Amino acid sequence: MESKRFSKNDEGFICVHCGKAVVPMGKSSRDHCPFCLWSRHVDINPGDRANPCQGDMEPISAVPDTRKGYIIIYRCKKCGQEHRNRAALDIADQPDDIEKLIELTTHQF
Repeated sequence: MESKRFSKNDEGFICVHCGKAVVPMGKSSRDHCPFCLWSRHVDINPGDRANPCQGDMEPISAVPDTRKGYIIIYRCKKCGQEHRNRAALDIADQPDDIEKLIELTTHQF
């Protein structure tokens, strides 16, 4: 049986990097902190929470995207895997910090 490529798993969490409380997005699976933009290496497919790594994902860069706003590029501090994720700018509660996103666009990886 084939597993789905996306599982909605919209839960709040406490950010392991900055310690702030993050509320659910309300429409998708939130996978990074809107305050510091750090994430956890928890998914194999979006929302499945099936990745055994569980490492901290550092935001290393961001790329402007005309269709999606910004794409954040992460690197896992534990295993080194890189991952791309769309920024959450259109969220009423706790949108991603636009200043941090803009700052990340100047980072080279």
